[in-house]
Order: sequence, then C-alpha cells, then structure tokens
Amino acid sequence: MNDSTIRLAKRVSEMMPCSRAEADKYIAGGWISVDGVVVEEAGARVADEQDVVIHADATLVELTPVTILFHKPAGYSAGADSDAEAALNLLTQENLQVAEHGKQRFLKRHLGNLTLTSPLETKASGLVVFTQDFRVARKLVDEGARVEQEFVVEVKGDIREGGLALLNHGLTFNGKEIPPMKVSWQNETRLRFALKNVKPGQLMHMCRLVGLSIVSIKRLRIGRVPMASLPSGQWRYLHDYERF
Repeated sequence: MNDSTIRLAKRVSEMMPCSRAEADKYIAGGWISVDGVVVEEAGARVADEQDVVIHADATLVELTPVTILFHKPAGYSAGADSDAEAALNLLTQENLQVAEHGKQRFLKRHLGNLTLTSPLETKASGLVVFTQDFRVARKLVDEGARVEQEFVVEVKGDIREGGLALLNHGLTFNGKEIPPMKVSWQNETRLRFALKNVKPGQLMHMCRLVGLSIVSIKRLRIGRVPMASLPSGQWRYLHDYERF
C-alpha cells in the first residue's frame, strides 16, 4: 500500500473536525468529493495533494430511502415473466433524467437494495417502480391488487361485435371471471385499459378473445403517478409530493 496516502475518513475528521465514525457517515452520505468527484466508500484513501471538499449542506441526518420511476423499453425483463436484471442494468447515473429529479442528489447507494414493486412483461414497455422505501413497497406490493394501473395497447384486427363491452366486463382468465375495468378506444388502433391486479398475459388473452392481436403494450400510470414525459430507457426519482 502507498504510504503517502491516508484514509479519507481521517482527512475528513481533521477538516470538520469530527470523529472517524462521523466522518465515515459523511462519506457514505455522499457529502465528500475528492478532486471534484463524489466518493461514497468509507475505506477510500487519498494523497496529501488531492483536493478534498466537504459539501456545504453536509449532515449526519440519516439518508431517506428513494423510489425510482423507470421507463422500461420493450425487450428488457422486469420481473413479470423473468427476473428484473435486464431492467436493473439500465439504472445508471447516465440514464438519470436530471431535469426531473428535483433536489435529490444522485448516490450510488440509491441503486442498491431496491425492491421491484411493479413487474412488467418483457415484451411490454412503460412505467416500472423500484423502491428502497418500505412504505411504497407495502402500498404497491402488499396492497398492489387494489392499485389501478393504466395501459395503452396497440392492436390490429377487427374486434368482434360487442367486443368493447366484453373487455370492460364479461371475459375470463385462467378459469376465473375478470373483474370490471375501464376500456375505451384512444384512436382506431389503440385501446386504453384502466384496471387493477393485472396478471402477466392477461391483456393479450383478453384482446385475443375479442378478435384482436396485440402489437405493443405500454404502461402509463401506476396509482396516481404517471410516467408522463419520461423518455424510454431513462429514470427519475419520485418527488416528495407524489403519492401512489
């Protein structure tokens, strides 16, 4: 090991001043930069000539867990019919929509210990939610069957007579009656679905029963939170004022 370096925590503890344990917390909180780059690893080492800066807002207050809204492109797995590894791999700092993330500072720790709350089929695109917050997980996982979701489904083919009414209520899936939902034409080739407790393969099955085949599926909203203008393949933080 290079004897000319010291632990970053030692340098920070001398600069603050504070204890080494507190310095480790400042570092883990993303409040310390070395030569202009934020360093979050408590075991990092620095040389005397390196420029260590402590953020003006540095605090020892425990960091709040984050929730991530992600526009999953079609073709990436997100837990509905496989694991979520492909979608997780797109959660990088480069794919963060900075203009939409408000005052939330990006930290590498935000991309760890995430729970996928809203699985989405690989062939589908649209809003997917990952969270570190147990309250969001409880709402969207434990109570998820009661949270409405909105989809736009592009279809082709000729719908059978009375097909739209059947989509709203009257079809079965896996031998069980599908609860009533709101289905309407958005234009000549797109249907809007607003429903709860959707299952993998359900929308495709429903469309097939009324003579339609699906071209694409996009989820636009989960509860009261819309995907809005979030570009495909990008993500943002859930704002403090947003509630599912």
